[in-house]
Amino acid sequence: MRYHAPAADRNKGPILDVLKQVVPRDAYVLELASGSGQHALFFSSELSGVRWQPSDLNPEAIASIKSYRAESDPERFLDPILVDASNPPWGPTTLDAILCVNMIHISPWSASIGLFGGGAQSLKPGGVLVTYGPYRFGGVFTAPSNQAFDEDLKRRNPEWGVRDVNDLERVARERGFVLESTHSLPANNHLLVWRLQG
Repeated sequence: MRYHAPAADRNKGPILDVLKQVVPRDAYVLELASGSGQHALFFSSELSGVRWQPSDLNPEAIASIKSYRAESDPERFLDPILVDASNPPWGPTTLDAILCVNMIHISPWSASIGLFGGGAQSLKPGGVLVTYGPYRFGGVFTAPSNQAFDEDLKRRNPEWGVRDVNDLERVARERGFVLESTHSLPANNHLLVWRLQG
């Protein structure tokens, strides 16, 4: 079964613009929570020489990713793997970059802790962890719609919610990351670039 997420089509261009700035040529990249596979197909074809390792926790998503891979260069769009972000180590190591789109707010806090812990284990020194989604900054929502979204997420699952960047920074620092840059993207989302210190 192939999934199609309209949001993935809407945000892929703005995300790519930032990835081109921070992901080196010929990079080895792990995408966590790849979902449908649309991003994997797009980014693996648009980033020069990249080896793109998609992953997901959901076997149905893995099947969808495989469907998109059939349209790709299999040397650049690698076979998807099952990965639980909250339970590192994940397998791939010596990574240049990790991308995690729209996972942090729809997963337990343990997944965010695992994201940085696993990232520290998997990335080369100086590698980047790139996260995308809605965030709070210093306890403040960037838009009323994000606050409403947070309330809806918590109704669906009390362990979910829009995370505060201050809380993420604390976890990141403890695992060797610094928040290098913050990019405001459409629909009240932000892309954060975390750099693993060498």
